[in-house]
Amino acid sequence: MDTDLLRQLAERHPAWHFVLIGPVVKIRPEALPGAGNIHYISQRDYAELPSYLANWDVPMLPFAQNASTRFISPTKTPEYLAAGKPVVSTPIADVVKPYGDMKLVRVGHGVDGFGDAIDASLKDANRDWLARVDRFLAGTSWDTTFAGMWREVERCLSRDSSGCATAVGERSGVDV
Repeated sequence: MDTDLLRQLAERHPAWHFVLIGPVVKIRPEALPGAGNIHYISQRDYAELPSYLANWDVPMLPFAQNASTRFISPTKTPEYLAAGKPVVSTPIADVVKPYGDMKLVRVGHGVDGFGDAIDASLKDANRDWLARVDRFLAGTSWDTTFAGMWREVERCLSRDSSGCATAVGERSGVDV
């Protein structure tokens, strides 16, 4: 989490309330920004999360830009979109492509850009956007993803598996 981004957003937008759910990990609790409009809620049971999400206007993904977040692929992105909520994220590669490029998620660069993206999301009730989100998500279910991965596994296990072992070896750095 980009704690400086959160602190500055809270200062610049005192009427907005920032609700963060989950355990504090890899951040010292005293390093978390404190303000009357920042609310930290401890970890909740997964079944409770939809009721929180239903009451949010704009779910956000305020990830810091560093080596730890360079290759993350936040599963929250399609979950938030499936709830019909406009999402704002920092420029995480797997959010920018495809969600940002397809204008399904707003990507905010820096405090001003992130704040502007939240503000635009609060003002925009675009039904066309929701229809595009629904079309995109219809092709990205876990079942669809698994089926595609399973086809690839079967292809690699078949007699015509040219390129499979090499590709795995190249990615992992292991000679095969």
